[in-house]
Amino acid sequence: MNTDLRSDTFTKPSPAMLEAMFSAQVGDDVFGEDPSINQLESMAASMFQMEAAVFCPSGTMTNQIAIKCHTQPGEEVICDQLSHVYIYEGGGIAFNSSCQVKTIEGNRGRITANDILEAINPNDIHKARTGLVSLENTANRGGGSCYDFNEIVKIRECCLQNNLPLHLDGARIWNAMVAKGETTKQYGEVFDSISICLSKGLGTPVGSLLLGKKNFIQKARRIRKVFGGGMRQAGYLAAAGIYALENNIGRLEQDHQHAKQIAAALSKKDFVAKVMPVETNILIFELTGRFSAKSLEMELAKHGILTIAISATQLRMVTHLDITSEMVTQLISIIESL
Repeated sequence: MNTDLRSDTFTKPSPAMLEAMFSAQVGDDVFGEDPSINQLESMAASMFQMEAAVFCPSGTMTNQIAIKCHTQPGEEVICDQLSHVYIYEGGGIAFNSSCQVKTIEGNRGRITANDILEAINPNDIHKARTGLVSLENTANRGGGSCYDFNEIVKIRECCLQNNLPLHLDGARIWNAMVAKGETTKQYGEVFDSISICLSKGLGTPVGSLLLGKKNFIQKARRIRKVFGGGMRQAGYLAAAGIYALENNIGRLEQDHQHAKQIAAALSKKDFVAKVMPVETNILIFELTGRFSAKSLEMELAKHGILTIAISATQLRMVTHLDITSEMVTQLISIIESL
């Protein structure tokens, strides 16, 4: 059996989650008649104290719907240069919303209120109108880095002063909240829209939710339909999400501890130039000398350890609920033997 550290998207539903899925009450969600979908959407919105939510197949779809809802064609979206919405969503901002992007070179995927203030375009007909600010927490390419919530509050103030909506790509927001001791209520108070993912650390097979005000979510439902995201008896998937929200948030701390243990072992090796600070469940490290990222990926695969090279010199590992303490112990032993 492989130890799959390529991503926390490789999780499998637990027997208890599968049982919840098998016993779900379902209807037609496009008609608004799937009770499990309705329960999940209401539950998620209530958790963040936001007015409404809409269930979608993926976080890419929830992000892209949010961007299209918030902007007009020809506007500009501000985000960090490593943002998922910019580099991992297939050019969706241009394709779906006809907007351009102004990227900021932040700190491991995180930007500041001052960064944003400097990036907002003046009222000049030669320049695109700034239409939206998008943050990602945790930041994937930043090694699972977390925002300081005080900085998010400053960003919110900057957006309010400049009449800009603020979106959160919260694919791994649960990891950030567990690591930093924050609450869903805090996030609901400062963002105009939030995308939350259920299929990463929380372990469901499919699904993300977009949260916002009622009129915003009504618009989002129309765009979801246009994007082909309307699903029918999707309550089987929603039941997995309900189970995850009720049972799988608190256990994320174990994933964080596993990542830190692996990082400690890697930092002792002569072929590891640098390990990014580990705050959550993502571990990115820089290689030097006898291993390239690809060659170490291949060497680890010989031992049944699956990882992913994200550049010529960087390897990424992501811990999740299917990675046991025994697997981590075995991996550390392999690392020590290299």
